[in-house]
Amino acid sequence: MLKSKTFVKKTRTGRVMKVVREHYLRDDIWCGSEVCTECKQDSTVLQKDACIESNLCSFPHYLVPDTNVVLHQIDVLEDPVIRNVIILQTVLQEVRHRSAPIYKRLKDMIHEKEKHFYTFTNEHHKETFIEREPGESANDRNDRAIRVAAKWYTQHLKISEADADELKVVLITNDQGNKEKAVESSLLAYKCEEYIKSLIANPELMDRLALSNDEKNDITSSKVLFPEHLPLSRVQAGIKSGSFLQGTFRASRHNYLEATVFVQGEEEDSTEVLIQGLQNLNRAVHQDVVAVELLPRDQWVAPSSVIMQDDGGAKDDNTEEEDEEKLRTSAAEAARKPTGRVVGIIKRNWRPFCGMLNVSQIKESTRHLFTPADRRIPHIRIETRQSSTLAGQRIMVAIDGWPKNSRYPNGHFVRSLGNAGDKDTEEEVLLLEHDVPHQAFSQAVLSFLPKMPWTITPEDMAVREDLRHLTVCSVDPPGCTDIDDALHCRELDNGNLEVGVHIADVSHFIRPGNALDKEAANRGTTVYLCGRRIDMVPDLLSSNLCSLRSNVERLAFSCIWEMNHKAEILKTRFTKSVINSKASLTYAEAQMRIDDTTMNDDITKSLRGLNKLAKILKRQRIEKGALTLSSLEVRFHMDSETHDPIDLQTKELMETNSMVEEFMLLANISVAQKIYDEFSECALLRKHPAPPPSNYDIIIKAAKSKNVEIHTDSAKALADSLDAATVDGFPYFNTLLRILATRCMMQAVYFCSGMDSDFHHYGLASPIYTHFTSPIRRYADIIVHRLLAVAIGADSTYPDLMDKHKQSALCNNLNYRHKMSQYAQRTSVVFHTQLFFKSRGILNEEGFILFVRKNAIIVLIPKFGLEGMVFFDSKDKAVPNLIFDGEGPTLTVDQHMFSLFDKVKVTIRLDDSNIQHQKICMALVDPVIPSVSVPAPDVEPLSKKPKLDH
Repeated sequence: MLKSKTFVKKTRTGRVMKVVREHYLRDDIWCGSEVCTECKQDSTVLQKDACIESNLCSFPHYLVPDTNVVLHQIDVLEDPVIRNVIILQTVLQEVRHRSAPIYKRLKDMIHEKEKHFYTFTNEHHKETFIEREPGESANDRNDRAIRVAAKWYTQHLKISEADADELKVVLITNDQGNKEKAVESSLLAYKCEEYIKSLIANPELMDRLALSNDEKNDITSSKVLFPEHLPLSRVQAGIKSGSFLQGTFRASRHNYLEATVFVQGEEEDSTEVLIQGLQNLNRAVHQDVVAVELLPRDQWVAPSSVIMQDDGGAKDDNTEEEDEEKLRTSAAEAARKPTGRVVGIIKRNWRPFCGMLNVSQIKESTRHLFTPADRRIPHIRIETRQSSTLAGQRIMVAIDGWPKNSRYPNGHFVRSLGNAGDKDTEEEVLLLEHDVPHQAFSQAVLSFLPKMPWTITPEDMAVREDLRHLTVCSVDPPGCTDIDDALHCRELDNGNLEVGVHIADVSHFIRPGNALDKEAANRGTTVYLCGRRIDMVPDLLSSNLCSLRSNVERLAFSCIWEMNHKAEILKTRFTKSVINSKASLTYAEAQMRIDDTTMNDDITKSLRGLNKLAKILKRQRIEKGALTLSSLEVRFHMDSETHDPIDLQTKELMETNSMVEEFMLLANISVAQKIYDEFSECALLRKHPAPPPSNYDIIIKAAKSKNVEIHTDSAKALADSLDAATVDGFPYFNTLLRILATRCMMQAVYFCSGMDSDFHHYGLASPIYTHFTSPIRRYADIIVHRLLAVAIGADSTYPDLMDKHKQSALCNNLNYRHKMSQYAQRTSVVFHTQLFFKSRGILNEEGFILFVRKNAIIVLIPKFGLEGMVFFDSKDKAVPNLIFDGEGPTLTVDQHMFSLFDKVKVTIRLDDSNIQHQKICMALVDPVIPSVSVPAPDVEPLSKKPKLDH
């Protein structure tokens, strides 16, 4: 049956156009129930014995939730107890329009066989389709469509079933009007909360209920704490007229009363607005998109140098007013920044947050505060009846809302992750908090892997260059199984040198647009944690078929140069190839071969040739102004049984590290130039923007404190002045300066050449750059391989590869994933460092001051690559006289002045009193300041010594 709707509309050019919409109605859409004898269905989803033990519904029943129940109570629906649910097409379409993440979760449940969720296409069924009536809102029409479909099911199942009253259909809605109308038309209807409360076997499901608006008011006080948010229409009008700015809200980690709003401008032009004080922050949560109003200039303030944490204790208003006062007094001195207040929320970016429960002091209370692991997220009020079980566990909580009369947002319990402090639980929290996709690869993804045993076919050989005879070898860190790159160097008959960089041909195995490709694009990068690797591609590829292991034939993408002995490139060519690596070496093994004069085999000769050229290439790069910066990387030695860290040392870099790096950089630059020459609009490149001059203030001040001058007008000037920066009797000074210089840098980012005009890579002093050399662990390199393959005629193109807008969107995801993976790696190092110090008692170490704050100094311990804070205003001691000078910057504590890079001695211990936010605590030993310093600890107790491997 065909229904059509005809209407006319006016086009932009003023022409009137007739539009006819056809809507097909059918009578062969089946109900999906096992009990049905009417429908001619091959398979069914809804069970005959649909029993959920309930006080309200003691009979078998199917649930029909309305749209709002799905949108707000998805955590409840996901529980294994909730089965046999009819998802109407009306509901599915509305959810799709209103929330993509919830739509995905709903689709996943529909595909899960054990859940028995059935999609009923009511909008195309002859007996359940309804027209919208004159004057009826779209919302009311959809509610009516849901009631009509529920009524149809009730009658349909009655006809089908002999013992008529057994199986029933229950409508779940939180809309009072909808419920009343359903009951009037003799339907069974309950509010979500009523139904969940009635479930006998699962009282804990109550905790997963999101709060309704009526309950939100019930929890909060009557006192209004925050200004009302403006309605969206006012906000949009204000942004259009320029009286408000739209930006992303970024809360401070160190100060719960401070945040910045990042306002994206045209091209590179973006600004940051400072927000200070609870009223001005006005219930915005980290990463929300907000509207801000700038305050008058005379109310602008400077970012605070005070470190303030909200410990979640029941603070009275006075405490918070005192904290805000601390901010105000500190603002008068330094440079003021544009300051504003949040007037409205444009988009909430809430996700489920990991953290722990602060169990209420009131016995029998079901209301508790939840403390998120991420200090930028406020505490969340939740209701739970299982607080005694959840105490000491890491849990996930979702925010439901933040009323203007509540100090903290309200939320609900989602699930438990395990005991706090357990290595597996903490790793799970780390991955969830940094949004690292880490679930096992799905069957759909694995189905696109090559079938084993795999061999190189004659067809592969026909379209590739055979380089198996070359003395190719790889040089990597110890224990590396995902070997992306291998090298060779040999002398040609004409006296020149041939140098090859051979990269795993991952794009041969991962074809555009399939499930494996989409999964890799979403993951974006492999994430390396201490003792664990979360792969971007399945293990069969990453550790086997794509890994350029020694003495096996592998497919590669080769970049081959002819060079003279001055490392000048005479010719460059790119080719798909087949190689057979002759050795997989570690950096140390390669270094030993180069240094051992008795060794003169082909591999060693090749390494020596590469090393000689790499030194020249490095010198040339540095002459152009490339920066050699420093960051302390640490390596843990793990106990073979417990996998706990038993030793911690900073990584040493060898000549061979630099050798490999030089040729990788050269290959990346050569490929970048080639793909840009061929595809000027859609080349995927990587740039490193020059930092704004203000970023360098801290390094200039630090050098000045030791009478050294740093020039920052160009990368070359900075590189030269860093090379010249030495202080007699202070050999570590230069390393400290380079560590600080690293902190001044901007993040390097991927971009699409057709969407940007500034390609320059500041740190490498290169006009163009990309990533080509690590396709096993970076998705950007796979795209670059595809572009290069098309450029040399080795592979065919596809539409998305040439679409600069799609390429640009992909770059945004890759930049996000790359940044989150770096943060996850750092957090993993911090966690393992804490594990290491747990068994060490109190240590006494030498360090240097990296930063000076109003009430603390930040100290770097070179031996462990560790940073920590020494506070001078701890609550349990008398506060000494503190004088902070932002110009220096210096902090004077009871007559003793601390400046950047001063040498100090500190004690180090792990403070695990707060199991969620364990931290390394430092206390000053030397210089001795009577009210502040602590005595040096005795020799470490023997009982704390670790057991080493046997």
